[in-house]
Amino acid sequence: MLTICKREFRSYLTSMAGYVFIAFVLLVIGVYYTGYHMTMGYPIFGYTMSSSNFVFLIATPVLTMRALAEEQRQKTDQLLLTAPVSVTDIVVGKYLGMLGIFTILVLILCFYPAILSVYGTVSLPAAYTSILGFFLLGMADLAVGLFLSSLTENSVIAAVSTVGVLFLCFLMGGITSLLSETAATSYLILSLLVILFVIVAYFFIKNKVLALVIGVMGEGVLSALYFLSSDKLEGVIQKVLYVFDMSGHFDDFAEGILNLSNVVYFLSITVVFLFLTIQMIQKRRWS
Repeated sequence: MLTICKREFRSYLTSMAGYVFIAFVLLVIGVYYTGYHMTMGYPIFGYTMSSSNFVFLIATPVLTMRALAEEQRQKTDQLLLTAPVSVTDIVVGKYLGMLGIFTILVLILCFYPAILSVYGTVSLPAAYTSILGFFLLGMADLAVGLFLSSLTENSVIAAVSTVGVLFLCFLMGGITSLLSETAATSYLILSLLVILFVIVAYFFIKNKVLALVIGVMGEGVLSALYFLSSDKLEGVIQKVLYVFDMSGHFDDFAEGILNLSNVVYFLSITVVFLFLTIQMIQKRRWS
């Protein structure tokens, strides 16, 4: 794992990808930093972190789009898969390599609140809490991007799909607020999510019967709840979609609030998508 991590980390530093990622993110943050703090004199560093978290939509694919997709295209993934290392070591090693690049960025970012404190009174605990949230959000986004890179051998498709998925998550808070909290709305959207889950499950297990059974059972439970006790479905869709609202879970950090449930949320997203990436490569390895 350590060897793969070093190889991946070095590859980002010997190409433009790592430097472009760091420079672009710092440029966007620098614009808000200058506007909010240097020009307007706001002492709350979380304003900058909250306003610039959209940068991951564009910057994440810079690191992730070629991580596994390029290996498939050039057929070098076969060398990795036949090497005396586990698939887990391969995936985690690659992830830690790109996380190392992101860590360099965050370490640079840690100087920003200290610079502000020279010119005025700044709550450093709140500032560094927002940076911690930014780091956790980036960890989760990189894991999502790595998983999407494992689904294709075309790095452009991997980049576009990463942007699309992260953009949808970014808008999830607004989408949720537009939906009615009625049982009928929850029933309809959850039914569609069950169908989507069945499609994804079939993609992984390649068993039509099992996927169909999962779908029928899911729709059956939803229908039973709706017709027998519809009040239990009221507002459920908001709670379900909030799971995908990564920006919403970041808001507490931006306000200087260290909520352990949000820390667990981002770590869980990271672990889940790394697990899915491992399973995806395992499936291809034995197919």
